[in-house]
Amino acid sequence: MKIPLSNEDQKSIPLYLETQKSFNDFLSRQPSATQSWIKQHIPKSNPGSYCLIPGDKGISGVLAIMDNSHMRTLGNIAKKLPSGRYALPKSLNQSQILDASLAWSRALYKWDKHKKPKSLAPILVSKDISSEVNVYNEAAYWVRDWVNSPAGEFGPTHFEKAAKELAKSHGAKCDITQGDELEKNFPMVHAVGRAAKDQPRLIDITWGDPKDPKLTIVGKGVCFDTGGLDIKPSQFMRNMKKDMGGGAHALGLAHIVMSKKLPVRLRCLVPAVENNVDGNAFRPGDILQTRKGLSVEIHNTDAEGRLILGDALALASEDKPALLLDFATLTGAARVALGPELPALFTHDDKLAYELSTHCKSVGEPLWRMPLHKPYKKYLDSSVADLSNAAKTRHAGCITAALFLESFVADETEWAHIDLYAWNDSSGANKPTGGEAQCLRGITSYLSERFSKPSA
Repeated sequence: MKIPLSNEDQKSIPLYLETQKSFNDFLSRQPSATQSWIKQHIPKSNPGSYCLIPGDKGISGVLAIMDNSHMRTLGNIAKKLPSGRYALPKSLNQSQILDASLAWSRALYKWDKHKKPKSLAPILVSKDISSEVNVYNEAAYWVRDWVNSPAGEFGPTHFEKAAKELAKSHGAKCDITQGDELEKNFPMVHAVGRAAKDQPRLIDITWGDPKDPKLTIVGKGVCFDTGGLDIKPSQFMRNMKKDMGGGAHALGLAHIVMSKKLPVRLRCLVPAVENNVDGNAFRPGDILQTRKGLSVEIHNTDAEGRLILGDALALASEDKPALLLDFATLTGAARVALGPELPALFTHDDKLAYELSTHCKSVGEPLWRMPLHKPYKKYLDSSVADLSNAAKTRHAGCITAALFLESFVADETEWAHIDLYAWNDSSGANKPTGGEAQCLRGITSYLSERFSKPSA
């Protein structure tokens, strides 16, 4: 879908964005007939309310009531407007234009590849819409598109194609390790994906000056998760096309970092697999070797995302990055604890946790820190291997999964793990049902502040 924003200063319907505080002053400046019309259609001037103001030749303007000057309210209103071009007030500052433009475009997003659209989306117009807006929107739209795509249209092969196209557009390098080539150096990635017709692969993008601080982003790319031999019930398998949401976020964030030309040596790793069922599928009770040298007993083949991430995190740690971030649609336990809108943040670094959380909250993309409680690692004990891939208890599922990942991260590495949902079960404010990009703007804000400073 084309992003419904425009910098072209053509004839457009003006948007009047007022608050409850400024509403009466706006009303007093209007002709008496217009005042009567507005009072009839917005009797209480509550945030989120709006009305179309009639003119001699159709709509002469749209009055919309914002929430204390926060432009995010505009998204819900945009969904209700007829097709046309609508101009932002010229009095808005850059921060307000950014919020308004993002709210508008996110709310109007539709994945309509296989469905004929009923009408054209209304277009928001301002000559001051910045390149930053376009970058954030491109990343969010791509993440949503990739997550929404059926697994038959976005498997490991398609993931590779998307990564190569992204790398090429930024002059980055993209290396692929695929199929049986994975068995020696990435044995867990190979084991999880080997039963699928579309071969597993490790995507490895590098960009930037090798002398700059190293930023490494890792994303879980399970393009479809049947659960393997521990097969999921149908109600839990239905949306497993979204189990590559972490990998989609990794590529989306990589696009933003490269577009903003942050002074970092970026590495983006995505193990892309399909967890399928065939005669050569890995089994409960199998013992897998790993890139880190640890052995892992398979307690449950449906705990596969942490396996492929383990090999990728081990590789990432070998590079000694200044910061290592991973994204994964990893556990249902995180959703039970926090719901769909709050990604779970795990890190031992209090300063990193505080700064990531603060930046994300400031742009309306909250994270919630969860504990990496070391004593719970006992739940991953195995009598036949160094650790098990899943606990035998249902307690603390998102914590034990994060502790499993931590086993593959070098002790000296500054690391954060984000367990997210990447999905909207229902439509909400600026959030259409389906795939969702979460916390990318907030994390970018943190990265921009951290890496724009001279390195020590």
